[in-house]
Amino acid sequence: MLKGVVFCVEVKKSFIFLLVAAAFLCSCAIKRPKESVARESYRPDESWRTAAQDQEAAAQVQEDRKNKEMTRRQNDSVSVFKKHLSEELSRSAHPQWLDSLYQSHDYKPFLLGQEGLKPGAIAEYLRKTELHGLDTNYFYLNEIGPRIRDLEEQQDKPASIKYQEKVKLELLMAAALLKYSQAMQYGLISPDSLDKNYFITTQVPDSSKIMRVFNAPDLFLFLDSIQPSSEAYRSLQMALKAGTGAINRNKEDAAQAIKLNMERLRWKNKPDAQKYISVNIPDYTLDVMEKGVSVLQMKVCVGEGRTETDPGGSKETPQLNSMIYSVQVNPIWNIPASIARNEISRYADRDPYYLSNNDIDVYKGGKRISSPEKIDWSTADVSQYTFKQRPGEQNSLGKIKFIFDNNSSVYLHDTPARSAFKKKLRAISHGCVRVEKPKELALALFGPGKTFNQIKSAMDRSYPRAKYIGLPVKMPIYLTYITAWLDDKGLLQIRNDIYGLDLLLYNELKSNQMIAE
Repeated sequence: MLKGVVFCVEVKKSFIFLLVAAAFLCSCAIKRPKESVARESYRPDESWRTAAQDQEAAAQVQEDRKNKEMTRRQNDSVSVFKKHLSEELSRSAHPQWLDSLYQSHDYKPFLLGQEGLKPGAIAEYLRKTELHGLDTNYFYLNEIGPRIRDLEEQQDKPASIKYQEKVKLELLMAAALLKYSQAMQYGLISPDSLDKNYFITTQVPDSSKIMRVFNAPDLFLFLDSIQPSSEAYRSLQMALKAGTGAINRNKEDAAQAIKLNMERLRWKNKPDAQKYISVNIPDYTLDVMEKGVSVLQMKVCVGEGRTETDPGGSKETPQLNSMIYSVQVNPIWNIPASIARNEISRYADRDPYYLSNNDIDVYKGGKRISSPEKIDWSTADVSQYTFKQRPGEQNSLGKIKFIFDNNSSVYLHDTPARSAFKKKLRAISHGCVRVEKPKELALALFGPGKTFNQIKSAMDRSYPRAKYIGLPVKMPIYLTYITAWLDDKGLLQIRNDIYGLDLLLYNELKSNQMIAE
């Protein structure tokens, strides 16, 4: 029995041993997971992301790409614009203005993009420059038309090609409007660049006023507003349009004179005073103007034009404006050095008593010479002497001179040579203006009363004495050069170009392709 019990215990021990061994073998048979699989089992759970957020992220990537592409295209378009702008600036009269304009618009077209502003309408308006006597091609009409057609024909072409055509047309339009704005407000030629004797105060082109054409709320309304509107200008326009002729002038010559004087009227140099004196040099006339109407007119003699012996025109009466502030009754003539050298001393050399017979005193070192007839004027240094003509009937300035500030030493004055006013051509003086009716002019300046009566009495005196009398109110004076205008009867008046200034102006306009032919 004891053996049986021992046997059972041994069997149980073996069984337990077998179970343990089997368990060990099973445990050894289980494969270890790979490292990648193990790591994956620890990856965070991303199931929280939604489909909408995925779409948003994709859209942001697409937007970034689009922005980069847009920036690239913008940079390319700016480069294209600057390239064509540089070409336009090379021929522009005011390149800095045009460049500044487009710099303020980030070098992008802006003009043709305005609502209701079609290129064809602008071109049609610019064609009206013919009514101002100007060449339409100066305003690029010969280029703008083809550019408009080219842009229309490029509608089916790639965007880059259409953009280039748009830029070219835009810049042409801008340059043309810039020229037009200046032409209408200030004229095309600077007058003092043509005539060395031009001293009329004239406004220079103001960039701010000219550039208003680009920010005007209504472009065409602005272009209308800057048209020269004076009666003189409009009447010349009508005469040009009608093909009006003039006496002793064919229609072609008349048209050319009209165009030149329209340019003069575009210069900002006209008087705005209610009362002033105007001398028209080639017409040989003086007018006292009051509220736009001539209240006194008279003939004048003006400076001699250019000759073979005086090709520089030293005797020409200058164009100027000033204020008459005084008169000298029974004036002393301080003879200019050029006249003393070229004329007076030669007359005195031929006739020793020429000086005394003409009431001319001679001074040296400020002292009067008692016997100038003893001087040998053929060998004397005339620059050492000064010459003065005493008041009297023989004085070249007559009985009165009208004084105004200027750098040309000219003035209005009376003359003893009354027969000169009977001549048709009266360009015969040394530069000063001789007036036909000196007393009437003094009356117009001073008005009736005590002062004028003193002037009149002094002028009539047998033994004259020089006396200065100041004006109570200064009077504006303009010495001008107008060769074509319409008179009160509507007739076209044309005068000879006595100083060749019409020719100079025509050549300048023609050489720059500004004047309509």
